[in-house]
Amino acid sequence: MAAGLRLGPVLRYVDGVTGDSATIWVETDRPCTAEVHAAAGAGGSTRTFQIAGHHYALIPVTGLTPGTTTAYEIRLDGRTVWPPADSRFPPSTIRTPSPDGEVRVAFGSCRWAAKPAKGRDPVGLDALDTLATHLARQLAEGTSAERAVAPGAAERPDVLVLLGDQVYADETSAATRRWLAARRDPSDPPGSEVGDYEEYTRLYDESWGDPEVRWLLSTVPSCMIFDDHDVIDDWNTSAAWLARMRATHWWSERVLSGLMSYWVYQHLGNLSPADLDADPLYAAIRSVPDGTERLRRFVAEADADPACVRWSYRRDFGRTRLLMIDTRAARLLKEDARAMLDPGEAAWVREQALSDRGAYDHLLIGTSLPWLLPPLIHDAEAWNAALCRGERGGPEGRWARFAEDLRQRADLEHWAAFPSSFEDLTRLIAEAGGGPGAPATVCVLSGDVHHAYVAEPRWPEEPAEGAAAPGARPEARVVQLTCSPLHNAIPLAVRLGFRFGWSRAGGRLGRALARHARVGRPMIGWRRTGGPWFGNQLMTLTLHARSARLTLTQARANGRLVTVDERHLSGS
Repeated sequence: MAAGLRLGPVLRYVDGVTGDSATIWVETDRPCTAEVHAAAGAGGSTRTFQIAGHHYALIPVTGLTPGTTTAYEIRLDGRTVWPPADSRFPPSTIRTPSPDGEVRVAFGSCRWAAKPAKGRDPVGLDALDTLATHLARQLAEGTSAERAVAPGAAERPDVLVLLGDQVYADETSAATRRWLAARRDPSDPPGSEVGDYEEYTRLYDESWGDPEVRWLLSTVPSCMIFDDHDVIDDWNTSAAWLARMRATHWWSERVLSGLMSYWVYQHLGNLSPADLDADPLYAAIRSVPDGTERLRRFVAEADADPACVRWSYRRDFGRTRLLMIDTRAARLLKEDARAMLDPGEAAWVREQALSDRGAYDHLLIGTSLPWLLPPLIHDAEAWNAALCRGERGGPEGRWARFAEDLRQRADLEHWAAFPSSFEDLTRLIAEAGGGPGAPATVCVLSGDVHHAYVAEPRWPEEPAEGAAAPGARPEARVVQLTCSPLHNAIPLAVRLGFRFGWSRAGGRLGRALARHARVGRPMIGWRRTGGPWFGNQLMTLTLHARSARLTLTQARANGRLVTVDERHLSGS
């Protein structure tokens, strides 16, 4: 029987500097040779590798011409399987950048994939579905699009940055719950959540098999990083949380399967062809008939010791640099030495942000968790962290026990809950944004919190009493850009809570909490300059030379993306 295409193609890497190479990910239903065939001799092929009975390939594509758009086909053992003969979408293409050309970076997070077969979607219209519908219509019509959006707002992105919660392992759809119930007893933990690798493959099928999103991912390159729901809500909140999870009989299989599937479905495609060639794990898995046990050993070591693996990575798009930071698996959780990143990963991030000064005009720092939160939430997390480490009554006292319970119940585990890491990131941003060769902008791209906003820091002339020095005021414009969700909901009470968190009254309450735990003021101040916006939404940065423009669009009926905010961050 001939090999078939099970999932994909997903266009992952397109060289943002030379414009001559790419990688395309596929899952097939049996071992085969997977090939990309494109015009003018461009293309590439590779054999599939096997994980847990599934077959995958990351196909290297070479021979591309910078500044062009090239249609491609997927062939398995010489037989064309993509695009489907009955496809209602335009051809899948690889668009390569022009030297010194404009770069459009679209980003967001939190996409609960399941849609109802009919009727109203309870969490609203999917922003990625809507983007796909709009772009397909543009390409099919060969026009610049209807005036449902501001100029440029829905133009084809050069890269789609997905900042976490690409799948929800702990919040499955009704269809997946029925599938799970037919496979095992849902009354046994983890119940209606996924429990092993095969069940994770179901989530990716559901998410990436959606026809609109499948076409979108086949024609727009993507960068991805996990957040908590890719494994479990509040993943790695604290040492106490982790000990509680490790005491269950099902957690080990869940976390190992989550990391294995992340490596296969998301991480590999983040890497450049050169990085893949230098990756010993990738080489080892491709060299054996079944790489399951080799990958399982790797992720078991990674879960036990965050320092033995680096999930963070860097991508350059012309004169724009993107640093994607792992803010989940790299955490150090010992209460008296909590850190968002282990020392090796932190040193790597610093090196990448500061290397080649003057080689980039825009530095984008992708972190699923926002650096700058509503002030009340920031102060509440700093207060909670101080109590947990024993600031009042010691680490075994009543306040510490209360704070640990609250931390786990209220999701108090962003950058502010790791105070030294918040300060380190703040100093790094100040250093990267200042001095000779400073970029025009430093943009922190985040999601997670199910609303969108723009926040801008204020560097003090002198540190506030009790606050650490934040470094010299940067010359670059520094902004926190938070955009979430792509497809999910937020209860009214939580919306009101976020609005109060941004208010002056909320700020005063936050400072009162901080004083209770003897926490000084943050080393910088900040203010919200846009939002909060609620809905299924997507932000896009349009970058050219030292100019940066931000657009926020929200999904509307009939495949429309409506611009709700547009602003220049630098230049004009």
